[in-house]
Amino acid sequence: MVQIFSYEDCASQGLIVDAVYEGETGGRLSGEALSRLLPGVGNQGGFRPSGRGEDKKFVALFTSGQDKDWPDTLDLSTGQFVYYGDNKHPGHELHDTQRSGNLILRRVFSLLHASPPQRSLVPPFFVFKKHPTAVSARSFQFKGLAVPGFVGLPPTADLVAVWKTTGGQRFQNYRAVFTVLDAAIIARDWIADLAEGRSLTASAPAAWVEWVERGRYRALTSESTTVIRSVASQLPETPLKASILETIWKHFAAAPFAFEAFAARIFQMYDPRVVIDEITRGSIDGGRDAIGRYRIGLIDDPVYAEFSLEAKCYRPANGNDSANTVGVKEVARLISRIRHREFGVLVTTSAVARQAYQEVREDRHPIIFLCGRDIVDILSVNGFNTPQLVSDLLNNEFAVAGGA
Repeated sequence: MVQIFSYEDCASQGLIVDAVYEGETGGRLSGEALSRLLPGVGNQGGFRPSGRGEDKKFVALFTSGQDKDWPDTLDLSTGQFVYYGDNKHPGHELHDTQRSGNLILRRVFSLLHASPPQRSLVPPFFVFKKHPTAVSARSFQFKGLAVPGFVGLPPTADLVAVWKTTGGQRFQNYRAVFTVLDAAIIARDWIADLAEGRSLTASAPAAWVEWVERGRYRALTSESTTVIRSVASQLPETPLKASILETIWKHFAAAPFAFEAFAARIFQMYDPRVVIDEITRGSIDGGRDAIGRYRIGLIDDPVYAEFSLEAKCYRPANGNDSANTVGVKEVARLISRIRHREFGVLVTTSAVARQAYQEVREDRHPIIFLCGRDIVDILSVNGFNTPQLVSDLLNNEFAVAGGA
């Protein structure tokens, strides 16, 4: 069970990873948990720095996790946190934002990549996320202590200005990559030290000290105990995402064979190292709707792992209901077609039934499942985040006779 701290206790508490800090009952802006937890931060916006001037004492980063245009993501298995800047509307230069969040990003990544690096000037970033079951709308869940950069990621890739288009107008925003450090508890004493402008003190987390002094990223990683996703967790979690999935299913419902090319495209969108060699003909596919290769290794000296892809355009399942899910028979068909040293990919607009999912994972069959929620998330990351945008994509590139 998630640990929850009351609003009254926030001023005296340290930070515990995944603990929830409640806002004041009534949801008033003045009763927000963050400004009580961390002295000097504001009570609005995604960027909430403490301290004046170019170099901050610390920064609270807030993400709702529900921004369809700028999907912040935290990979719990690696500790990598992708966070988008605060230039989210046309008509502004990249760094011309109300809360100067993009200026903060530019500054800390410049310090990180200076020669020599000036990590001692980089403020700690405290990551918070909206929690769906919290009592107050002003409550937050602490996700961890983050620092800019990620091991193995070059300086040209950890802070990138990306283009977006909305209403026919183009504009840029930052995509920043952080590492959440292995610091399960942030002591209240360290928060007090930071408020006085001191980060390397006896109360500082060891992972933070190690990063500042040696540049070592000791990430907070975790292995999921949920090996088998429930039907509900394979389906969209918001009405908007559900409507996008419904748009896809309706487009291909009358011509499910046409879904095969779209399924192959989804897998390519997910990872640019995917190469689709052939979309097989429905009558002679031998249980494979597409075949391809996955590039491993160096670009100029690649090694390829071959795969077979199966596409299932089923009406999206409803909650934990097993109706319209991909079952044991369909999954076994794909497994039987996988050749030596190949892996399989199953793409469905619905979900994989629990028994089929469990058998694949327990028997260690090399099968990747991309289900309804995955399809929608992949499309959203690639800019297709509304039913209309997805419909335009389908009609322009995957038109079917008599389709939508």
